[in-house]
Amino acid sequence: MLPRGSSFTTRPQLAGTFGMVASTHWLASAAGMAVLEAGGTAFDAAVAAGLVLQVVEPHMNGLGGEVPIIGCTGEGEVFVLDGQGPAGGSATVPAFGAMGLELIPGNGLLPACVPAAFGTWLLLLQRYGRLPLRAVMQYAIGYARDGYPMTAGASATIGSAEQLFRQHWASSAEVYLGGGVPAPGSRFANPALAATYQRILDEAEAAGAGRDQQIEAARRAYYQGFVAEAIDAYLAGAEVMDLTGQPHRALLSGADLAGWQARVEQPVTLDFMGLTVCKTGPWGQGPVFLQQLALLDGLGLASLAPGSADYRHAVIECAKLAFADREAWYGDPRFADVPLDALLSPGYAAQRRPLVGSEASGELRPGSPDGRPPRLPGYATGAVRLPGGTTTVAAEPTAEESGAGTAPGWEVTGPGVRAMARPTTGDTCHLDVADRFGNLVSVTPSGGWLQSSPVIPGLGFCLGTRAQMFTLTEGLPNTLAPGKRPRTTLTPSLALRGGEPYLAFGTPGGDQQDQWTLAFFLNHVVFGMNLQEAIDAPAFHTRHFPSSFYPRQAAPREIDVESRVGEQVIEELRARGHLVTVRAPWSLGRVSAVARDGGLLYAAANARGMQGYAIGR
Repeated sequence: MLPRGSSFTTRPQLAGTFGMVASTHWLASAAGMAVLEAGGTAFDAAVAAGLVLQVVEPHMNGLGGEVPIIGCTGEGEVFVLDGQGPAGGSATVPAFGAMGLELIPGNGLLPACVPAAFGTWLLLLQRYGRLPLRAVMQYAIGYARDGYPMTAGASATIGSAEQLFRQHWASSAEVYLGGGVPAPGSRFANPALAATYQRILDEAEAAGAGRDQQIEAARRAYYQGFVAEAIDAYLAGAEVMDLTGQPHRALLSGADLAGWQARVEQPVTLDFMGLTVCKTGPWGQGPVFLQQLALLDGLGLASLAPGSADYRHAVIECAKLAFADREAWYGDPRFADVPLDALLSPGYAAQRRPLVGSEASGELRPGSPDGRPPRLPGYATGAVRLPGGTTTVAAEPTAEESGAGTAPGWEVTGPGVRAMARPTTGDTCHLDVADRFGNLVSVTPSGGWLQSSPVIPGLGFCLGTRAQMFTLTEGLPNTLAPGKRPRTTLTPSLALRGGEPYLAFGTPGGDQQDQWTLAFFLNHVVFGMNLQEAIDAPAFHTRHFPSSFYPRQAAPREIDVESRVGEQVIEELRARGHLVTVRAPWSLGRVSAVARDGGLLYAAANARGMQGYAIGR
């Protein structure tokens, strides 16, 4: 049985037998629960909830974004859906060199990849769900058509982009500024997006009565039909201002969409304290979570107090080592030879573990798996320069108080545009579902942020910017190439016990995802907290390594902690050499989780951000 909990929590850990949905927005959780009540599986519910998130959190994800998924059926089949789209056929290192760019900018059209989210949701529904397309699409269509309450975060994001939209991105102004900046709590609708969803559904149902037939027709409508045609027509002529200060055309076309399909993959796994932890491959940062576990497993973690400076120091120093390996070794394994077995081997962890000293390290230290010498991208060495002559590696922190991953922001001055000194916050969503049939699924939708790329005229959504995560340094696992997936930060998580699904969890937060979820996981598995206690515990993370987002800045030895960790812990960390930034008491992370144990289902969601909600019975 999961621990009942012995301390105050912001909300209860839910328990029941029928189904559980936890997500970063209450309307998505409600839609998912409605699907479970209608007889759907966890996978059906996840699709419905995920499509709703595209509508109600448009500054966090969208129909043009991406969505890695990891799930386990009641029969014990664990699977990953590779919901990260690849770079376009014209996206090459020489193409950026010809533009005089040493980094891929983080907004506009240049960083667009194939929009993978919708095709991945369809694959989940077709292969693992049971309900028809209408049953899962109706909620998103309704909210986009009839309106939903605008969140404070989305309103603030639209407000910060208002001048950009009015001066440069008219299609975005048409969708988001028709009545001025929508106020928090006001009813907001996106009729163009509703029409896109509705036409996809109409064309799918016109194709025939069969469920699979309709799902395949929906996929064609998006990737080969009217959606792809509208994207292709726009990209063929659009030159869009981006944070380089110059307008650029996209390196993506309709042919790239037509040639792509989501795929099923095997997870990468590591055994830890009786659980088998499952993550995506090294095209995501998921193996970083496993590397951290392997390092911590030999440090006597259980003997440390979970709230102590000693515990946080050990976790932070192991994170530095694992994320350094991410910079040197991770990339799309369809294109690169990633030494994943070596990186996750006990021998490699034992070799790296002595680097965890008593003081905070100021170095970026990738290892040598299988004896291979590591190489780092130019932005990690300070060799890359931004427009205007500044280097990419900064000593000043760039994360906002929310601790979220950052997407490029803008400052508009008259007719010109320049990059802001501090990026604005861009983030991600997360949802987890458990059902009475034994299925678990963990999903991290992201990309297609309203503030990062202009709306495609007539469609009501924009493309993603994930290609900013490639490096333009030649010869590395994550070097840009046509048809290649960028090494994303998106990293849903799942754990098995005795080969059966036990726990699904995740969070938004860019590079912080596999830090906040690690702390949650350790709180639960090592220190015996229930799901809600583990989520509510004071959060922390490091920004020591280069950011995955433009302009790829690093903040050596910098850590962020919620003030609730206590002044004594903060001073002890500073005494060890950590550069501590104290954040607001409930500001870091939006972890959610579901579990199944002993015939019961459990769920918990995050009070931070005042949006996440778990529902179940």
